[in-house]
Amino acid sequence: MPFPRRQFIQTAAASGLLLGAAPAVHAQSKGKIYRTALIGSGWWGMNILREAMAASNIKVVALCDVDRDKLEIAAEEVEDLSGDAPQTYTDFRELLDKHEIDIAIVATPDHWHALNTIAAIEAGAHVFVEKPTGHTILESRAMLNAARGNNRVVQVGLHRRIGPHYVSGMKFLKDGGAGDIGMVRMFVHSRGGAETPTRNSPPPEQLDWDMYCGPAPMRPFNRKIHPGGFRHFLDFANGTLGDWGVHWLDQVLWWTDEKYPRQIYSTGGRPIKGPAILTDEVQTTDAPDSQIASYQFESFTATWEHRKFGGQGPEKTSVGCYFYGTQGIFHMGWRDGWTFYPTDSKKPVVHQDAQHKEPDGHSIDLLWADFVAAIEAGKRPTCDVQIGHDATNMSLLGMLSLKLGRSIQWDGDKEQIIGDPEANALLKRTYRGSWQYPQS
Repeated sequence: MPFPRRQFIQTAAASGLLLGAAPAVHAQSKGKIYRTALIGSGWWGMNILREAMAASNIKVVALCDVDRDKLEIAAEEVEDLSGDAPQTYTDFRELLDKHEIDIAIVATPDHWHALNTIAAIEAGAHVFVEKPTGHTILESRAMLNAARGNNRVVQVGLHRRIGPHYVSGMKFLKDGGAGDIGMVRMFVHSRGGAETPTRNSPPPEQLDWDMYCGPAPMRPFNRKIHPGGFRHFLDFANGTLGDWGVHWLDQVLWWTDEKYPRQIYSTGGRPIKGPAILTDEVQTTDAPDSQIASYQFESFTATWEHRKFGGQGPEKTSVGCYFYGTQGIFHMGWRDGWTFYPTDSKKPVVHQDAQHKEPDGHSIDLLWADFVAAIEAGKRPTCDVQIGHDATNMSLLGMLSLKLGRSIQWDGDKEQIIGDPEANALLKRTYRGSWQYPQS
């Protein structure tokens, strides 16, 4: 019902409940106003768009989503915040055919990132795309090549590279505050238990399920997938390593001068959630509930681990990465900032509080400002597509090793797995139906 939704948005905006509602969206900008389209108007896409609107340097001309209900709510919110009524589409190709846009924001599920981004670039737009840059490595490479070949700015949503405490913490590390680093441990831990299958159902009337699946396999619709659960289904994403892991893998690549690991091995599974189930009647998620990935660089070893059970327990934090050095242990965290624990117990612990844009605890406002500044200066942004590609590759190589059940040797310059045709075949996947895999 349109009226109740509009009434809610107006009430929320008036009371300041909507992030980005307080700034006057029509405040005069001193620079160019960028014609902007949002592809993927769900929770996170609208988070990005609100920050972009609050910066007062865009005009939202179009929105796209395969869920018409979410699309309608998003369009009403944009109109309430700006006075502009964006056109709405359920197919991104139609949007790009009908509008000349300067910027596309891509916040669709992972398996759509490459096709959405490349199409927007080829239509002449700069792109702000959520991480990871691709569902497979050659998708991500195709995105990078498209950006470079068309001279477009592509900013990837690696906001942890631009947040104040991450920047100061990385300076501490690079200045040698923890000494020589020999090992890095990245991790995310949460709570959970066994998973029982959820019954499949016909897709909701407002949802184009065929378009949602797009180039991915056509699974039966299940409410655990949409809205919001796609990350735990490997047809559409790459589990926790492909989601949280990309942020922390990027922290390692930000710190080191080495561009990529030489050897990767991953193991894990679903010991608590139980076997993955997919039938015509029911299904479960199929991503691992626990996983360990080892990345061997020339001068250090990095490990990733996650578990979706057990909680935080005696550990001081449930997310982040520890850098183990000759002078002590450095923890780069999220909401808990960063902390350095010296080897010499007589020296004080060093700590920096987190500085975030709340309520989400991210720095999208800073990332957006950097993106627009890069467009205007004709330079690459802080979280350039190359940076997103490199971090995404690490997560995808971990998932690839898990699927193979063995270690792989990676030639990062050629982006090939050395002497392993079976593994190299997994650098891409077959698309469904008439969808064409992007050429890299």
